[in-house]
Amino acid sequence: MCELFGINSEENIQINDYLKEFFSHSHAHPHGWGMACMNGHTVQVEKEPMQASKSNYLKERLSVPVQVKNAFAHIRYATIGNVEYRNCHPYTKKDKSGRWWTLIHNGTIFDYAPLNKYVSIQSGDTDSERILLYLVELVDQEERRLQRPLDAKDRFWLLDSVIAKMAEGNKLNLMLYDGEFFYVHTNYQDSLYELEKENQFLFSTSPLSQEAWHPVTFTTLLAYQNGKRVLTGTNHGNEYKDSEENMKFLYSIFSNL
Repeated sequence: MCELFGINSEENIQINDYLKEFFSHSHAHPHGWGMACMNGHTVQVEKEPMQASKSNYLKERLSVPVQVKNAFAHIRYATIGNVEYRNCHPYTKKDKSGRWWTLIHNGTIFDYAPLNKYVSIQSGDTDSERILLYLVELVDQEERRLQRPLDAKDRFWLLDSVIAKMAEGNKLNLMLYDGEFFYVHTNYQDSLYELEKENQFLFSTSPLSQEAWHPVTFTTLLAYQNGKRVLTGTNHGNEYKDSEENMKFLYSIFSNL
């Protein structure tokens, strides 16, 4: 299982301590690390296909202040996709309107047919990259149908509908950013927490400090902006639970990495 970290804030804040604690978990997630700093439609991505705690680059990067309004971080435990740069998160994709989307994902898509066509066009091998390609293409299709750009609320409700369907039978913890909204979703119990501070929300697979972290609202797409929750989607109820069949599927894939 991978781990996720994210922050949405009204003002720039320094997050080095949280990042250092987060990346210290990489001994159990040794197959890559990544970080994205987002400012509006500008995204800076840094990642390596190696254990974060062994990365000299990351050590140097965190020796200077990392001050952000929006950021993602990811440490990878490979299930689908080899240990390569192209399979490290975060992923980015520009839509037809020029908007950059950024995604990190913790989970596995066991069965969701609409993703299959992206296997032949994605740059890497992961189901996570396919999720991003699919979501961006849906936004593009809807804008063509309406013959106008989607506003932030339009995009949210489109994603709300799609993610509810995708979550059925699949493990779908993700964070997504489109330049305006910071989206969060979890459907696996006790695997994503949030810390609310003044005009700030932080998210992590597990609490990163002694502060008052709480489980993220379950089986529901959430949207944040400027450190506040601005939209709450439909509670779709599609909780993911481990099964013997799914564990065998993961083992068979991982044994071939």
